[in-house]
Amino acid sequence: MTTGAFISAGCSTSQNSNGNMNMGVAATPQPTPDKAAIEAELTKIENDWPRILKEHDAAAVRRIEADDIFLVYPDGSLGSKEQDVKDIESGSITADSWVVSDLTVNVLDNDSAVVRLRTTVNSGVYKTADGKTQDVSGQFRSVDTFARRNGQWQLVGSATVKILAPPPAPANPTPKASPSAKPSPAVKASPVAKPSPAVKPAAKPSPPRAVATPIKTKTP
Repeated sequence: MTTGAFISAGCSTSQNSNGNMNMGVAATPQPTPDKAAIEAELTKIENDWPRILKEHDAAAVRRIEADDIFLVYPDGSLGSKEQDVKDIESGSITADSWVVSDLTVNVLDNDSAVVRLRTTVNSGVYKTADGKTQDVSGQFRSVDTFARRNGQWQLVGSATVKILAPPPAPANPTPKASPSAKPSPAVKASPVAKPSPAVKPAAKPSPPRAVATPIKTKTP
């Protein structure tokens, strides 16, 4: 049977051999979820992770994480409950501080919800199996999916990504200096007035020529 036929059959009413129409049995309505209570319970679970890490409380991880959990780590690798329990129990992850914030719970129904949160890790270190260390400091975003099983909320899926540092804000452009006012053209010095040609001193009058007085001769 094709999917379309299956849907049609499921939505139609049935007819017995006597031609009487039997209405399908109505689904039992689900009780309205107590969103406030669910939000409070899941918020408590999420805010307990810093303590779990600090105290190496592997038992809490076994209780919170489902055996079939889907895990995606910040580097894109896939994880497992077994690996998380091992890391917590051995103290492979340490940090000066591990702060959960910006937490939002989206209640889907009585037995499922999705949580979004931010985690800030200061001086975080992860020791690998071969003895090497990795810096796991920074800020991270996680989306956690919870399901209530046998009355117990369990984490069935979690994906975490690192928040990349935003690019530095562009520096304010240095204001261009106002074009300096062009200096007024230097006032040309008035041309030095050429001295009037010196008045030549009047020529001294030639001394009057002395008229030679005729020499008187002696009388003979």
